[in-house]
Amino acid sequence: MTIQKIDVAYTAVATAENGRDGRVSSDDGQLDVVVNPPKALGGNGAGTNPEQLFAAGYSACFQGALGVVARQEKADISGYTVTASVSIGKTEAGGFGLEVAISATIPNVDAATAQSLIEKAHQVCPYSNATRGNIKVELSVA
Repeated sequence: MTIQKIDVAYTAVATAENGRDGRVSSDDGQLDVVVNPPKALGGNGAGTNPEQLFAAGYSACFQGALGVVARQEKADISGYTVTASVSIGKTEAGGFGLEVAISATIPNVDAATAQSLIEKAHQVCPYSNATRGNIKVELSVA
């Protein structure tokens, strides 16, 4: 796979302390959260976890991409939402992997238009571009 060169517009910086059982903070202080494994993975679930953080980032990014596509298509997507579900599990090779399900609710367009919009947003979204070919990403309209 070829790495695509980009014209960098912004760089986010975050530092983790103690991995999945510690803290994550951004260099600007806007993000500072306790990180703990979820109960399903043997943790106490007292803090957030990397999968929740990834789901939050992916859903926000995908919603932004969907907005860009909708403006280009002149589609009314007011009241729309995007939910990302990020799953973690063991891979066949013995490591761990992720799967993502993206679900969009777009109340002001028909189902075919909504499906077309999310498929186009999937081509625009930086998270989708970063994960394409690496993890399973399912798209659906709710």
